[in-house]
Amino acid sequence: MQSITLKELADRVGLKLRGDPQHRVQSLATLAGADAADLSFLANPAYARDLGECRAGAIIIGESLAERWSGNALISSNPYASWARAADLLSPRRSSTSGVHASAVIAEGAEVAADSSIGPHVSIGRGSRIGPGVIIGPGCVIGEDVVIEADARLIARVFIGDGSRLGKRVIVHPGAVIGADGFGLAMDAGQWIKVPQLGAVVLGDDCEIGANTTIDRGAIEDTELAEDVRLDNQVQIAHNVRIGAHTAIAGCVGIAGSTQIGRYCMIAGACGIGGHLKICDQVIITAMSTVLDSIDEPGEYGSGIPARPHARWKRILVRLGQLDDWVRRLQRLEKRTTQSGNQD
Repeated sequence: MQSITLKELADRVGLKLRGDPQHRVQSLATLAGADAADLSFLANPAYARDLGECRAGAIIIGESLAERWSGNALISSNPYASWARAADLLSPRRSSTSGVHASAVIAEGAEVAADSSIGPHVSIGRGSRIGPGVIIGPGCVIGEDVVIEADARLIARVFIGDGSRLGKRVIVHPGAVIGADGFGLAMDAGQWIKVPQLGAVVLGDDCEIGANTTIDRGAIEDTELAEDVRLDNQVQIAHNVRIGAHTAIAGCVGIAGSTQIGRYCMIAGACGIGGHLKICDQVIITAMSTVLDSIDEPGEYGSGIPARPHARWKRILVRLGQLDDWVRRLQRLEKRTTQSGNQD
């Protein structure tokens, strides 16, 4: 990591500085583990209890909590976002050497920008175009007629299927599969017939795709992610799904085919979303929820059942099994009460 003065850090991130402008920080740490050379942050008020013992050289902190910290402070209206920007300055990416590794295989007709970096055992198919500043790590397989725009990064062992298009500054983590066939099957005479998957995958600028995530190619039209969509690890996106800009999806979510998800949505881990649905902009879906109907109003939705102590959960299950009987008994009682009232 590199050293930086608090004044320079405040200027570059756009923060208000309180304290010694010439104090230098060079590393990152938690409130509990920081020392004088470290930068830390406080975004969650629950951790304000750690301020009393904190020895950080500076803390990125909100205005409402700044009075509880007597040391160097970088005051922000959004401490967590400011921390992300500051951390990026203090831990810059390792530079990559441009050029094509001797073990890489570049098909005839593929175009690779001179300042891109093509790592060991990479395969690039015919007609593909690799833009300037692109980094393709070891073991990646790029199909035919793929377009990867400027400054994208494929970390390692990434598969990109034929015809797919990746926008500028896209990041794809190891093991991701983009553009495999969608799950298209038709039943006939007692057996499945594979439906050809003729579309591709299109990723907008600044998308990030987590490790071992899969995005299926479209059946006819393309599967599309708009700009700045962020997918966590082990997410499954089926064929012809469309996801709006700035939506974030946590790990182990599965989205069935042809569903459309709006802008600025947040989908928590292990959710299952059915096919051919429409989810509007600015929807939050809580963890382990199952979505089987379209959502047309912004807001927070959920169906997951939180864990309970096991003995209590068993009692709940017993009562759930009795619920239908209780409802019928209640209906009979209401009917008798109504009849009695009418007779009076």
